[in-house]
Amino acid sequence: MASPATGYFRRLGKKLTEDIDQRDAREMAETADASGAQRASECCRGDEVTMLGRLRSVEACPKAAGAGMEAEFFDGTDTITLVWIGRRRIPGIEPGKTVKVRGRVGERGSDKVIYNPYYELQENS
Repeated sequence: MASPATGYFRRLGKKLTEDIDQRDAREMAETADASGAQRASECCRGDEVTMLGRLRSVEACPKAAGAGMEAEFFDGTDTITLVWIGRRRIPGIEPGKTVKVRGRVGERGSDKVIYNPYYELQENS
């Protein structure tokens, strides 16, 4: 039987050698689970969801494409594209920001997408 100290050192060693992106994804998924949010990896087309995650990228789409704004949302398990139609800029919606989003999941090609999601900016920790 392993002593408590052995378990501590095993967890510490794993934390120190784990890939930063993997650790960030794991911590983000744990935070989302603790908030009661659904996981992006488990949602399907047509589901009404509330998710907590981070914006990886944000870009304004050209006028020819219908003038909108898109953001890549990542919750530690999967990515979802958030699309705001008719908006070129939304204050606070920037890469690296943590947001809670709510909306209905759709599909665009093989990607999951939420059009005009409700959102709440969260405090980054």
